[in-house]
Amino acid sequence: MTDGPRQRGNSAPAPAGDSASDTGKNSGSSGVALKKEIGLVSACGIIVGNIIGSGIFVSPKGVLENASSVGLALIVWIVTGIITAIGALCYAELGVTIPKSGGDYAYVKDIFGGLAGFLRLWIAVLVIYPTNQAVIALTFSNYVLQPLFPTCFPPENGLRLLAAVCLLLLTWVNCSSVRWATRVQDVFTAGKLLALALIIIMGFVQICKGEYYWLEPAHAFEPFQDYDVGLIALAFLQGSFAYGGWNFLNYVTEELVDPYKNLPRAIFISIPLVTFVYVFANIAYVTAMSPQELLASNAVAVTFGEKLLGVMAWIMPISVAFSTFGGVNGSLFTSSRLFFAGAREGHLPRLLAMIHVKRCTPIPALLFTCLSTLLMLCTSDMYTLINYVGFINYLFYGVTVAGQIVLRIKQPDLHRPIKISLVWPVIYLLFWAFLLIFSLYSEPVVCGIGLAIMLTGVPVYFLGVYWDNKPQCFNTFVDKMTYVGQKFCVVVYPAENEGGDAGSEEEEKDGVKEEESGALKSAEC
Repeated sequence: MTDGPRQRGNSAPAPAGDSASDTGKNSGSSGVALKKEIGLVSACGIIVGNIIGSGIFVSPKGVLENASSVGLALIVWIVTGIITAIGALCYAELGVTIPKSGGDYAYVKDIFGGLAGFLRLWIAVLVIYPTNQAVIALTFSNYVLQPLFPTCFPPENGLRLLAAVCLLLLTWVNCSSVRWATRVQDVFTAGKLLALALIIIMGFVQICKGEYYWLEPAHAFEPFQDYDVGLIALAFLQGSFAYGGWNFLNYVTEELVDPYKNLPRAIFISIPLVTFVYVFANIAYVTAMSPQELLASNAVAVTFGEKLLGVMAWIMPISVAFSTFGGVNGSLFTSSRLFFAGAREGHLPRLLAMIHVKRCTPIPALLFTCLSTLLMLCTSDMYTLINYVGFINYLFYGVTVAGQIVLRIKQPDLHRPIKISLVWPVIYLLFWAFLLIFSLYSEPVVCGIGLAIMLTGVPVYFLGVYWDNKPQCFNTFVDKMTYVGQKFCVVVYPAENEGGDAGSEEEEKDGVKEEESGALKSAEC
């Protein structure tokens, strides 16, 4: 499946003899490629670590506030967990059918064409990942500095400086070694799960003591405000956002050990685990706090710890810091692979598709991710931007799952190591459409601005990607900048994968190995 004209990135091929071009030609023989170092445990760590951020510790009250009762809030957590599992099931089929890094970007591009894929990449590069990483890093710095300022808020500049240090440290770790990055993810994911296990155990202890007033059916569904269909829909939307990150493992498919087995296994283990943790953590909270106390708290886990843990209450703020530190690491790791995949397809500057000659890590993509996040730390409008593009992010989940159905119709005989019933994507799309329509109805201005931000990528696509005959001076400038970047980062183009991940099937059958300096060849269905 092609995009129309072959994508050549942001410049034409470099002149013969140009160092950047020569490096690209020789990369195949160098054997430099992304290493398959992510096993099943690390794969689960990536999913769980990216889903469970600070939200379950700090503010799980969004669902409760809109559900209007404890019982309905718990139902919302369970239903959204099931819907997330269905969406992940659809992504599992796509991930082993199109075994390329890049996740939904790669799937949308291969199924719907270059422009649709580029718009998914554009909104991710421009807003989604830089803002999310900046917010998580700021949450980390806030919980680290808060004990030093017990009677007031930490200074804003101090928060941003520590957040920047966190980002720089984790970028260095990710640049140094994939194994180091996955070990950091494993350790900090284990830390947050242990903290949540402590909360859940304390909840069971409370139940054994008879503290389950708000769990009894007569009281669980007793509304503290009138039920409202619009608010209940908003509760489902909040619940769906809380599970965000469930698709991140698909961004690193090419680095998975035995992806045909470990990708679906990791999804099947992680999503039920997260659903269990979310539901029982919320049950634990209401054994120690009334709904009114929970809604009034700015840090629910901290309040819970102060009530039940006594002198050990310091565990909760430390757990939030651990959780957010691991969240920053997981987001850096996966988002850099998305940018790497986009550059390899010619949708971002070709330098971002290169990896270090010895460490085999995508250093330019990681540095780009870090720099864009640091720039977001310097702005005061990041929270507003997140509100604008959250709708777009959710929009592409549905587009990707719809692509699964389209691919089944267009290529019914395509080899699918996992093939699920089409009932599942239909169920997911019905739920997705309900939430999408409600979002448009309740916040048309916010959704409209998000769509406008996304559509700014259309002229960028036609000028930067689709337009082949760019001025020679522009091509020369880009080639020189690419060469300088290669020398600075000590990176080359990765070797082509044996599985056909790079290069079209027809060219491989004909024995043709066309080399392009703009990007690695696009994978075609």
